[in-house]
Amino acid sequence: MKNSGKLKGKTLFITGASRGIGKAIALKAAADGANIVIAAKTFEPHPKLPGTIYTAAKEIECAGGQALPCIVDVRDERQVQQAVEAAVAKFGGIDIVVNNASAISITGTLETDMKRYDLMQNINARGTFLVSKTCLPYLLRSQNPHILNLAPPMNMSARWFANHTAYTIAKYGMSMCVLGMAEEFRGQGVAVNALWPRTTIHTAAVEMLSGSEGALYSRKPEIMADAAYTILCRDSRGYTGNFFVDDEVLLDAGVKDLTKYACYPENIHLLATDVFLDSKGPVAKL
Repeated sequence: MKNSGKLKGKTLFITGASRGIGKAIALKAAADGANIVIAAKTFEPHPKLPGTIYTAAKEIECAGGQALPCIVDVRDERQVQQAVEAAVAKFGGIDIVVNNASAISITGTLETDMKRYDLMQNINARGTFLVSKTCLPYLLRSQNPHILNLAPPMNMSARWFANHTAYTIAKYGMSMCVLGMAEEFRGQGVAVNALWPRTTIHTAAVEMLSGSEGALYSRKPEIMADAAYTILCRDSRGYTGNFFVDDEVLLDAGVKDLTKYACYPENIHLLATDVFLDSKGPVAKL
């Protein structure tokens, strides 16, 4: 999907942007000439996962953007505040927030220890609320302010709670931030939306958890980046409170063929629908 240049000069504060979907969104915006605040924990190489905030910054600059790598654990209010202040000092403000940082544990109630429960709650729900709250005073000064949470539609079917209650509670906390903040700031023109993938997305972190074979049934992070870009280029006063699904966004934007986003295009009939979604939707047509 081609860039329109609409994000040129805009400042994006993206959590978890050192790798995966967060970095893919950063690189897409950077191609417009955007300023990217990389708010993530990884400042030293991980033994199993590629990339740090500094290697991501180099990629962003090579793609045409400006980068500000910030060591941020979204659970730490002080680190979040310092990163926001650094972003404003360097770029003059914040136009867009992408709450991408997330923790996952697909475990049942008896298998979920409280340390893991607290981790998911503090990163997913609390972290999203904290980052949004801290950035909002600057978003309110922007001409086209957006908050985009990588969170699912709130599907209240019991099947999405039964096998991983703790994870669902934490992830839906991000979704509830969309519902609440979208209405709270509607009159002030701040768009607050959610984006979720139709299929599983293959990243290095996912491969570490589930193995390389998952790529056979997954799409690349670029589909989420293109969908996020499409949303963030829209007028914030006309699009808020929505729970978008990546392929629906792109089809609505005129993208005719989604095959290129599959890790293995020859396996598009095998694509696995992501959690919290009951239907394969447009995938079935491709």
